[in-house]
Amino acid sequence: MNTWRRLLLATVCGVAVASIYAAQPILGPMGRGLGVPAGLTGWIVTTGQCGYLVGLMLLVPLGDLVDRRRLIAVHLAVTAGGMVLTAAAPTAWVAFTGLALAGVFAVVVQTTVAYAASTAPPAERGRTLGVVTSGVVVGILGARVVTGALAQAWGWRSVYAVLAVLALGLAALVLLVLPAEEERRAGPAGYPRALASLGGLFGKRVFLTRGLTAFFLFASFGTLWTGVSLPLADAPWRLSESQIGLFGLAGLAGALGAARAGRWADAGRTRPATGLALALLVVSWAATAQLDRSLWLLVAGIVALDFAVQVVHVNNQHALTAALPDRISGVIGSYMLFYSLGSALGAATTTAVFSAHGWGGSSVLGAGFALCGLAVWAIDLRAPGDSGLSADRDDDAGAPRQRAEDPAQAEGPDKAESPAHAPDGATPARWR
Repeated sequence: MNTWRRLLLATVCGVAVASIYAAQPILGPMGRGLGVPAGLTGWIVTTGQCGYLVGLMLLVPLGDLVDRRRLIAVHLAVTAGGMVLTAAAPTAWVAFTGLALAGVFAVVVQTTVAYAASTAPPAERGRTLGVVTSGVVVGILGARVVTGALAQAWGWRSVYAVLAVLALGLAALVLLVLPAEEERRAGPAGYPRALASLGGLFGKRVFLTRGLTAFFLFASFGTLWTGVSLPLADAPWRLSESQIGLFGLAGLAGALGAARAGRWADAGRTRPATGLALALLVVSWAATAQLDRSLWLLVAGIVALDFAVQVVHVNNQHALTAALPDRISGVIGSYMLFYSLGSALGAATTTAVFSAHGWGGSSVLGAGFALCGLAVWAIDLRAPGDSGLSADRDDDAGAPRQRAEDPAQAEGPDKAESPAHAPDGATPARWR
């Protein structure tokens, strides 16, 4: 896959996820315009995330059954319809309906990631996923910058009108530019069986570990980005929507700084990288909590938080697609259930906690979620048996497999140490 196609897929992810998170920096004016009480404005974001959860369960498995390229185009078109409905909404319930519809079909992100993983050579999978999934973070954070400027110039409705146009344009580009997948996947036959097969994933330790880590990771992420606009708009700063949106640039710097996360995954370093990134996530909240005293400390905390989130997220997806390559769409979709639930939890709780305890309370909440994610990683690392992080063995399994293809080497002494030849459930000595 060439660079331009990677960037197109990253843009698809960015626009789709922006349809859910674009409301974050404009919760105040959007809530006032729709008549939503201040304590409930977090549900403007949570509604899209709940729709996203439904889409993960019902739509993403289709990617293992039908042409993903066409599926991406259709999902983008329907997402655009939800954005149009939101932009034209005369009342809150109509806006919530549009946000929910857009959220359901914003799971085009997962279909896009699965398409990228299935079409990329194994040795480049981490790099490809790193570029494509960076579009998610760029969409979440970059939307804050653009959203603030658009809302201040033409009102919050203009944000959703622009997103609708972008989604329709990308739908056409996907059909024109991206090639169809060359071969069908050996996934379950039939949609009902595809759905039923997802239940078996929850019995796999690698899936549960990565999923729980993502749950707490994105709960912490959602706590920051849904809640931070509230204290910034309040005393002592009293920033405008466009000024608040500029803090998304700090998040972009952190996320793009983690661009090498995919290369670390290709090199089989997901285990230490994940642990260090989760520790950094915890520490970042110490700086973020100083928002009332210093905006520079807030910026530093944002950069660190988004760097950590991107590293862990890329490592998680790389490990899962390497461990379960025969049903990538279902695996990614099921993993993102944890992401969606965590993001919704963070968005719904941070506004309520802020109303009761201020930004200090929200910071404790975000740090608590981060500590829980680090605890999941540490417990799994120390637990006996096959580690939930054992998919790291598969991350660089390409090299051992290539050596094993040579008959003269296949029976060599290194065979017992190769991940490709390890007995089921066993951990090769060099990976202990």
